[in-house]
Amino acid sequence: MQPIKVLVVDDSIVFRELLVQNLSKDPAIRVVATAKDPFEARDAILAHNPDVMTLDVELPRMNGIEFLRKLMPQYPLRVVVISSLSDKVFDAMSAGAVDFVAKPAVSSRRQLEDFIRNELLVKIKIASAARIGNYKRPVITEQQYLSSSKKNLLVAIGASTGGTEAIFNVVKDYGTDIPGIVCVQHMPPGFTAMYAKRLNDQCRIRVKEAETGDRVMPGHMLIAPGGDRHMHLVKVGDGYQVEVKPGPKVNGHCPSVEVLFESVAKAAGASAVGIILTGMGGDGAKGLLSMRKAGARTIGQDESTCVVYGMPKVAYDLGAVEYQEKLSDIAGRTYALLNKM
Repeated sequence: MQPIKVLVVDDSIVFRELLVQNLSKDPAIRVVATAKDPFEARDAILAHNPDVMTLDVELPRMNGIEFLRKLMPQYPLRVVVISSLSDKVFDAMSAGAVDFVAKPAVSSRRQLEDFIRNELLVKIKIASAARIGNYKRPVITEQQYLSSSKKNLLVAIGASTGGTEAIFNVVKDYGTDIPGIVCVQHMPPGFTAMYAKRLNDQCRIRVKEAETGDRVMPGHMLIAPGGDRHMHLVKVGDGYQVEVKPGPKVNGHCPSVEVLFESVAKAAGASAVGIILTGMGGDGAKGLLSMRKAGARTIGQDESTCVVYGMPKVAYDLGAVEYQEKLSDIAGRTYALLNKM
């Protein structure tokens, strides 16, 4: 198997050299070039045809987001963004980046090297197999409506790589009549609050980062905070609320889609719709199966529209997916299922 050809773009010569040194230690990686700004990066792309580009957001002469917006329509490329804690990463994702990592605030070279080996390398390898080219921002379509008057319905969503855009693509078509939504998107700490605010500003529904005690309410979406806590759904009286509490990683993740979906199966049973979107690995697949066995209706994103057809594929192969849909059809399928409940 040929090594993954990587282009490193960062304006710091020290950080570039650290990236090259540590990435090159992995036999599956070959750093073919480096660049300090988008203009050097453009030339390197044409000269070396890299498989993956790591891209800093803050660059001289042209920022990384503007570069992506110019690059992707003409030369689609798998990009992993390296960013400080900023909502600019979501602009990068909407411009076509596959994934992002948070640049660590470290106090030693060893910590930085650990970050490169344990986080960035993983993202590069995942990105190398990602589907690219669907960089255009979807438009909000005409709202559909919920005809069911049944109470205590809810929607549970799980996603990973490529999920920030996939989730937006789904929930942008939900109206304020949609039952309460609980969601896990694998994301570093700090970014989930910014992502929730971004969705809240761009969609009809209300979106916030979840806290223990938050009620699950129609027209509202709760996103599990990134970090070391899982989000659980619990039944309280005639409704639901969430608990966000520490726990070990499940399927390599915290928060985990598996944990959320298992709690939804237990608390909501046949009153839920489960949706599993793009992502590497199998987090949430068994939980979605538990939901289906408990009577919930389930939807999986199809291969053609996934950035990474991992989580939905594992769920489909397990028999957890009742309907497999293109991303643009998932909102419509959600309403169709809810209207039958």
